[in-house]
Amino acid sequence: MQRPIRLATRALILKDDRLLLVNAYRGSGELWCAPGGGADPHQSMPDNLIREVTEETGLTVTVGAVALINEFHDPKGSFHQVDIYFRCAIAAGDTDPDHIDPEGVVTQHRWVTRDELAAMRVKPDSLAAVAWGDANAPDYDPLEPIVKLRDL
Repeated sequence: MQRPIRLATRALILKDDRLLLVNAYRGSGELWCAPGGGADPHQSMPDNLIREVTEETGLTVTVGAVALINEFHDPKGSFHQVDIYFRCAIAAGDTDPDHIDPEGVVTQHRWVTRDELAAMRVKPDSLAAVAWGDANAPDYDPLEPIVKLRDL
């Protein structure tokens, strides 16, 4: 049975030339991504993103321009997600290592430099280029294969 395509929003938040990342899986394994998550029906993409960032990090953000649309999927399964990445700025709050995500998905967050990001397992593959605004950064990144925990 095919599942519907999942829609999610993600926040690109730079502070002092560091990008905010969160762990992408519950439990063990190391895969990092921009904060955000699944869109709720009847909620705008910016409102959804503000809610998700607050849940995952405790920060309140203002949502700016769309920077990337990224599709990823499981070529051997039914999972297919479209992430819309927005440039965001911190409006209030500070990251707290003791912050608890009420959904229990995000258990860690880190501010990383571009050099640190290059040594980490992150999704999407184009994250650094998009976050730091490289001239060759894509604005649409189609059908990137999802990473399974067994692949980490």
